[in-house]
Amino acid sequence: MEIDFEALVQTFKAEAEESLGRMEEALVALEHSPEDKELLHTIFRVAHTLKGNAAALGYTGLTEFAHRLEDCLDRLLKGTARAGTELITTLLKSVDALREQISASLAGNLELQESHKELLGRLLEDSENCFGATSPAASTPPALERRSSPGRRKEDAQAWHEGARTLRVDIDKLDRMLNLTGEIAIARGRLRQMLDDLAGHGGDDALEVHRDSDRLFLDLQELVMKIRMVPIGPTFRQHIRTVRDLATSSGKQARLEIEGEDVEVDTTVVNLIRDPLTHMLRNAVDHGIEPPEKRLAAGKDPCGVVRLRAFHDTGNIVIQLSDDGEGLNRKRILERARANGLVGESEKISDADIYRLIFEPGFSTATRVTDVSGRGVGMDVVRRNIEALRGTVAVESKEGAGTTLTIRLPLTLAIIEGFLVGVAGESYVLPLEVVYECLEMPASEQDNPAAQGVISLRGKSLPYLRLGHFWGEGSLPHGREQIVVVEHGGLRAGLVVNALYGENQVVIKPLGKVFQGLQGVSGSTILGNGSVALILDIPAILRKVSESSEATAA
Repeated sequence: MEIDFEALVQTFKAEAEESLGRMEEALVALEHSPEDKELLHTIFRVAHTLKGNAAALGYTGLTEFAHRLEDCLDRLLKGTARAGTELITTLLKSVDALREQISASLAGNLELQESHKELLGRLLEDSENCFGATSPAASTPPALERRSSPGRRKEDAQAWHEGARTLRVDIDKLDRMLNLTGEIAIARGRLRQMLDDLAGHGGDDALEVHRDSDRLFLDLQELVMKIRMVPIGPTFRQHIRTVRDLATSSGKQARLEIEGEDVEVDTTVVNLIRDPLTHMLRNAVDHGIEPPEKRLAAGKDPCGVVRLRAFHDTGNIVIQLSDDGEGLNRKRILERARANGLVGESEKISDADIYRLIFEPGFSTATRVTDVSGRGVGMDVVRRNIEALRGTVAVESKEGAGTTLTIRLPLTLAIIEGFLVGVAGESYVLPLEVVYECLEMPASEQDNPAAQGVISLRGKSLPYLRLGHFWGEGSLPHGREQIVVVEHGGLRAGLVVNALYGENQVVIKPLGKVFQGLQGVSGSTILGNGSVALILDIPAILRKVSESSEATAA
C-alpha cells in the first residue's frame, strides 16, 4: 500500500500546532499550581507524542530535542525538581524552540539548531537548580505508565471514536465552497428576476419550482456557513501565555480569565481578530494592570485579572476585553489631545468621545517608549482592523476600577443583509445593521445645491452628505431626495440618495486592484438584474462627514 507522505506531514503539522498550544497552556497553569501532577502528565504526553511522531517521519533534530525535554519533565514528575517561575519561563521558550524546529524540519533541515542546543543546556541547568521536597518514591508514576491503565485505554478509545467522526478540511476548500454558494445566490437572484418578469405569461409553474429549489438552496447555504463556524475558545487560549509573559517581563502579576469559549464565529473572523486582540491585551497589561505593591496599597489582589468574554447578540459576535487595573486617565488623555490639536482648549467633550481618542493614529499617553507600547500605533491598528471586518469597538473605563473594550463583529464576512439605494442612476448597498431610519429631505433643503449640510431631526442637529458628491460626481439630478440616517461607532449622519429599493441579501465580492484604494467603498456585489453595486464603507464616510462638519464649525 502506498503511503501519502505529504498528507502525513500535513497531519503531523496540524496536530503538533494543537499539541504545543495545550502544552503552553498547561505550563502557564503549572506555574500557579506546581504540585498538579495531571498538568505535568499532560505536558509529558505532548512531548512524548511529538517525539514519536517526529521519529516516524525521520525528523532527527526534533526527536532529540523532544527526548531531552522529556528528561527535564521526568524530573518534575519524580519530584526532584520544582516548577518555579524561572524554570517555567525556560520551558515556555522550549515550546517556541519546538515550533521553530518543526518549521525547520518541514523545510528539510533535520539537524538540531545550535541555539536550541544552548537552550537545552539552560533547561537542564534550571531543572537541577529547582529542587523539590518530594522524594522520587512518593511521586506519581510517569505518564507512559498511566497510559497503559484500563481507565486510560477507555479514554483513548473514546477519543479515537470521537476523532473518527471528524474530518480535517483545508480552509481554501471551505472558501471555495462559500464562493460557489455566493455565485449560486447571484444566479438565483437573476433567475428570480426573469421569472417575475414572466409572471402571468406562462412562467407561473416555473416560478413555483424555483421557490422550491430556493428553499433547498437556503438550507445548503446555511449548512456551508455552519461548517465554517469554529469556537472562539482556542483563539482566546492562545493569549494565556501572552498575558503571563507580559506581566513577568514588566514585574507585574496578571492572569487571563476566559468566558464564552464555545461561542462560534466564522473562521475568517477568527484569523483576522487575532492581531487586534494581541494589541489590546498588551495595552491592558502594560497600561492597565498596576504593579503588585500599588495594587496592595489600593486594597486589590496583587495579581491583576484580564478577562476575555465572547457572546452572541442579534446576529453579531461580541468580544469584551476587560481588566481590573487603574483605568484610563481622563485628564491625561484630554491634555495630550489638546497638545496634539485634536481638541480645542475650551471645547467640552464627553467621556465617550475622550476615550475614543485613544484610537487616533499616533496617540499615546505613555511617558516613555518600551518594547511593549508607547508609540501610539497599537490602538489605531485595532480600530482599522476591526472596521475592516465591518465591526465596531467601544471603550468604557472607570479610574481605579479598570477598562472594558467591546468589539462587535458580524458572524460572517461573506454574506450580509443590505439596504439598496439609488444615486444618480447607480445602485449602492449599505449594510443594514448601520441603517437607523429613512426620511424625506426637508423642503427647505431641496434647493440647496451644497454637497453637505445640517438639518434638525427631532430637535437635534444631523449633518448630511449628498452621496453623489462623495466621489466628485457633482450635484444630483433634480427630483425627490431621501435621507438614509446611518450610525456607526457613536457617529451619526444622513446620506442623501434618489431612491430607496429596500432590504436585500447580498454576496460580498472583493474589489479589483484598480478600485482597492477607492475611499468609502468596502466591496461590491452583483444584483438580481446582473448589474454591479458597490457596498459602502460607512465608517470611512462617517469620519469624512464628521471631519468636514468640524472644519466648517471652526
